[in-house]
Amino acid sequence: MKSLISIVAPAYNEEDVIEKFYLRITKILSALSEYNYEICIVNDGSEDNTVKICHRLLDNDPHISFLSLSRNFGHEIAVAAGLDYAKGDIIILMDIDLQDPPEIIPQMIDKYEEGYDIVNAKRKSREGETWLKKFTAEMFYKVFSASSGKVRMPKNVGNFRLISRRVVNAFKELRETHRFARGLFCWVGFPTIEIEFEREARAAGKTKYNYKTMINYAIEGLTSFTTAPLRWAAYIGIITAIFAILYMIYVFWMAITKDPNLQKGWSSMMIVLLFFGSLQMIFLGIIGEYLGRIFDETKNRPLYYIEEYTTKIN
Repeated sequence: MKSLISIVAPAYNEEDVIEKFYLRITKILSALSEYNYEICIVNDGSEDNTVKICHRLLDNDPHISFLSLSRNFGHEIAVAAGLDYAKGDIIILMDIDLQDPPEIIPQMIDKYEEGYDIVNAKRKSREGETWLKKFTAEMFYKVFSASSGKVRMPKNVGNFRLISRRVVNAFKELRETHRFARGLFCWVGFPTIEIEFEREARAAGKTKYNYKTMINYAIEGLTSFTTAPLRWAAYIGIITAIFAILYMIYVFWMAITKDPNLQKGWSSMMIVLLFFGSLQMIFLGIIGEYLGRIFDETKNRPLYYIEEYTTKIN
């Protein structure tokens, strides 16, 4: 009996690219004659024609499985839902925008057959991304590695990876509300290897990862996996600290130039008050992040609700 490969691909407003993804991934998987396959598309509350297109693909191809969440729960929850319903012995996680080329899937399977449970696809380049995004990603990996203890997350590895069934079974036991899948896959362990690839520009549509999303995602990872008002406290503290530093420079300049408007003793007092006040706001925001996560976890709510699940895979 042939082993089954499951492609798990979350989709949110991807009407411009979903058919291109389907054609390209089908070409690759159909060439793997020794395997059966399913393409599990997880609709994360799309508001465009994504669902309609998925239904059309579903009607015409028995390899398609379609899972639609009741609303937009976010990429991390969509990944968890896809892994809950994927039937394969081998599961490949990938985004639907085709920045991660499906042509390297045969190489990933070769590594799986060598005995690896996790095969991470590592980016050699990041086409279509600004220098600022690349720089902030680089800094995030460094900070995460420095602060995550024994959990080491490989650099330049995103959502594109192959995982075995036993990794999926381990991952499914981790049901925390605030999820950081890249860190969780590192935490569960099991033999892991990386293969490098050239990342392409997005095939069509607009990226859902703007800078606000990236900042929130980084905070999720750095706090080990939204409580908006508490997070705002951290943002306000950072902004206040920037203004405090700029004001300190201004006050020092007044002292150096002996500005007559500068009152004796006032400058040093204001610098100390502003600096430590900003630090307090930042630390209160960080503490609030952890308290907010404890609050969310104690609710013990389900991760998601399913509006529709359709598959022809046995």
